[in-house]
Amino acid sequence: MASELAERDEPFVLAVVVRRQPASSAQAGDMALITAAGEFHGWLGGSCTQPTVVREARLALADGRPRLLALSPDPEAERRPGVAVFPMTCHSGGSVEIYLDPILPAPRLLVFGVSPIAQALARLGKAMGYSVAAGGAAAGASGAGAMGAPSGAARGACYAVVATMGEGDEEAIRAALELRPAYLGVVASAKRFAQVRESLLAQGVAAAALDAIRSPAGVAIGAQEPAEIAVSVLAEIVARRHAAAVGEEPAASGQAIDPVCGMTVETADARHTAEAGGRTWYFCSGGCRERFLAAPERFAEPGEPAELLEPAESVEVRRLRRPQRSPGAA
Repeated sequence: MASELAERDEPFVLAVVVRRQPASSAQAGDMALITAAGEFHGWLGGSCTQPTVVREARLALADGRPRLLALSPDPEAERRPGVAVFPMTCHSGGSVEIYLDPILPAPRLLVFGVSPIAQALARLGKAMGYSVAAGGAAAGASGAGAMGAPSGAARGACYAVVATMGEGDEEAIRAALELRPAYLGVVASAKRFAQVRESLLAQGVAAAALDAIRSPAGVAIGAQEPAEIAVSVLAEIVARRHAAAVGEEPAASGQAIDPVCGMTVETADARHTAEAGGRTWYFCSGGCRERFLAAPERFAEPGEPAELLEPAESVEVRRLRRPQRSPGAA
């Protein structure tokens, strides 16, 4: 059954008895499989252990972390670091320790485009263990198949990146949105994405769906080369995955990332901000703000031409760049 679930990319938990004390009916090495729906297959001792095991197995699938359970008639005697202890409710008594190992399908990375950045994303994604589907810009839901995406891509969470770089951007974004990815990033300049957004709005795409898109995709690391941009995009996906695993959200509504140091800043009461490239930048401190203002082009987002940060400067940016006259000069 485990192989069948794995072939269907369905997650499950493998539970193994690693220790027992009489009079538990379980034996070391006894195993069971628990599906995401809570179905229990196998033997771990009396059925009285199943509710606890199933509940903890589903939690393990949610956070992707293995855990060691101890079920004992004297829970306090079993407490130790790294072990989750629960009362043993079986009338026969005894205790049992069960290791839960969540088996999760490889995360899906769908790359739209054949640009050098798209190719770098596919290579690095595979190296990081993603199930990668990459190819030309797709049109509509059927386009996902045309680009080689897994047939079950819409079934589970996936991460999509549009790196078409002007070749069918709107079509690729529409196809990606139909898959309802956990993350959708578009590698494009702020100016280009604004144009694409207006076009998609005119085609009837919901504004809320477009607002959820990360563009320019990636974290601000000053990336320039295709591989560097791919690294920045994958770093953003990794942050999104781990934030979701612990029930958090990465910098989103009400938060921003300081482009200089990478810290998360609450935008509502941010004391240090600057305007450049048609957007507001937020900083954790005055020092980071000054470093940014001294050379904002260094902090262009991946895929965003650095020159976009040169116009639309704030008055203070222009003042800092204006040549200073020495005291007493005419």
